[in-house]
Amino acid sequence: MFRISQYLNEVIQPTPLKAKRNPPGPVVIWNLIRRCNLTCKHCYSISADTHFKGELSTDEVFTVIDDLKDFGVPVLILSGGEPLLRDDIFEISHHAKAMGFYVGLSTNGTLITEENIEKIAAVNYDYVGISIDGVEATHDIFRRKEGAYQESIKGIRLCKAHDIKVGLRFTLTQDNADELPALLQLMEDEQIDKFYLSHLNYAGRGNKNRKDDVYHLATRKSLDLLFEHCIKEIKQGIQREYVTGNNDADGLYLYHWVKAHYPEQADAIKARLDQWGGNSSGVNIANIDNLGKVHPDTMWWNYSLGNVKDRPFSEIWPDTSDPLMAGLKQSPRPVEGRCAKCQYLNICNGNTRVRAWQTTDNFWAEDPACYLTDEEIGIA
Repeated sequence: MFRISQYLNEVIQPTPLKAKRNPPGPVVIWNLIRRCNLTCKHCYSISADTHFKGELSTDEVFTVIDDLKDFGVPVLILSGGEPLLRDDIFEISHHAKAMGFYVGLSTNGTLITEENIEKIAAVNYDYVGISIDGVEATHDIFRRKEGAYQESIKGIRLCKAHDIKVGLRFTLTQDNADELPALLQLMEDEQIDKFYLSHLNYAGRGNKNRKDDVYHLATRKSLDLLFEHCIKEIKQGIQREYVTGNNDADGLYLYHWVKAHYPEQADAIKARLDQWGGNSSGVNIANIDNLGKVHPDTMWWNYSLGNVKDRPFSEIWPDTSDPLMAGLKQSPRPVEGRCAKCQYLNICNGNTRVRAWQTTDNFWAEDPACYLTDEEIGIA
């Protein structure tokens, strides 16, 4: 996750750079259930409104939570499918909170109602992320359900009414990029706390016509808007969180943006970006799916490192006998192509490796979703 607000706050109100502190363990995004009441077009878990066999029982979940705690995991993001469809979601959530985890809930929001909002509030989630894909008509098309938008907005309002920190989760695609301004206005209208822009992990985009590629141009335009909006709010004293995910080239793009607009702060921001270090899949980000399989992050569902039913997470995660994990934990990573030549590899760390694997069957090939030009990455 790339924290735009954190860096732009430093542009406006610089503070001394502190020593880097490595987290005690990875953030774990846990898809507790694959079942979902929606069938979204961009779903990475290919969920459906049906029961999936082999999912972890409550007791098995508790055993894994105990192991995660002992291993130093600080954050659990409970996801799905739709996690509110698990009968034991509140039991699991209370258990995780009682053990001291930062606990987030990632939901489509349609099942947050007057009937369960008191239970949701009682958990005291640190954050509830609700997915929105654009304005009402677009959202309902993406979610393949008429009325889904209004149900999700109702869920947001119920959370706000119960003092629950809530955020919008927006997956950027060619079909909804033009609706980003409307969503930023929604943030203001509903006084929402956090905005998460997720880049779509599309496949098949190469280096041809990189400057004119519609995906790359839409990404750049969206990031420009997000940076400008965020820094405008900071200047107004409004402290909302703006973050992105699934494309760590955003860090280098921010550096170039700061260099163009606030050149006196460019070196300081670059030092912070160097310290951040980019993609941390397989290191500080982990995923457990509904069957207990462990993955380097949520986009690696076709690649399993092991199963928590057979072997504790605390043994699976540090095991570098797997060639993918060995490379992900290596610094610098053994990337190839443009990524190997890039003069700023230490900022993005080779980006999200899953796209290279999907398009070339090579973990370490260049990332086809890098939207920066050869000039911007220093290889012109």
